[in-house]
Amino acid sequence: MTAEITCLLDGRFALAECPTWDERRQKLFFTDIKGKAIHALDWKNRELETWTFAKEVGSFALCEDGRLIVAVWDQVVLFDPQSGAQQAIASIEADNPHTRLNDGKAGPDGAFWVGTMDNRSPRQPVAGLYRVAPDGKVTQILDGVHVSNGLAWSPDGRAMYHADSSPGWVDRWRFDPAAGAVSERTRFAQLTNETGRPDGATVDSSGNYWSAGVSAGVLNCFSPSGALLAKFTLPVPRPTMPCFCGPELADLVITSLRPDDAASIEAAPQSGSLFHLRPGLTGLPSYRFGAKG
Repeated sequence: MTAEITCLLDGRFALAECPTWDERRQKLFFTDIKGKAIHALDWKNRELETWTFAKEVGSFALCEDGRLIVAVWDQVVLFDPQSGAQQAIASIEADNPHTRLNDGKAGPDGAFWVGTMDNRSPRQPVAGLYRVAPDGKVTQILDGVHVSNGLAWSPDGRAMYHADSSPGWVDRWRFDPAAGAVSERTRFAQLTNETGRPDGATVDSSGNYWSAGVSAGVLNCFSPSGALLAKFTLPVPRPTMPCFCGPELADLVITSLRPDDAASIEAAPQSGSLFHLRPGLTGLPSYRFGAKG
């Protein structure tokens, strides 16, 4: 599997993450976590729209009613891009000064699944994974996590993937869309600094799991059984998350972060930008908060 990798948006954001395709608006939404912003790129005219928040935006998902559900530090809020109105519906780990909300997605059950991460260095296993129901009820799914990441679902919605970036594992769970419950956890992949510790991820229509190897400047593609099918080397050292987008869901976009040190930026000046390839596979529409199936 080969493909040409090009720069889609030379934005050089501090920490671009959570690319999400909105087929209704024909726009690619993504966050700049450190920039405390959500951006939307119009796919046709390449115009960029931006909304800023009071604190870091770890992730977000599309809502069935047209709003976004947004993870802002330790609060989960409903946000209307049209009016700018915000409505807080949940608070997660607000009593822990060392964690913040990180990777999150809407699932096949219509809930918002979101994890936290330890902000300290070295990371400690004090974070977790949570399910936020449409009525705002929060259920903790997992604890003992360093940096929750890699959420994605199989095409039939019956399997959920979840990763912890620091130890480098990706796990696969049996998922019940009707109940919004997980069971039968198994190890799917184990990655290292050299092979690319798992950051954000997506699944294509064939069930392959695409993982941003944030420590190695690569994009890893695994089969549903966990075999490494392909590895793409990117022009930047710190990719953060892939997403299938475009009218036919045939375009794969990868966000990236901008390192703090001058030497890394000099070596890869487009760090923090969005990159594009067409791998010959298609993705799946995003699930929406408040809508099942």
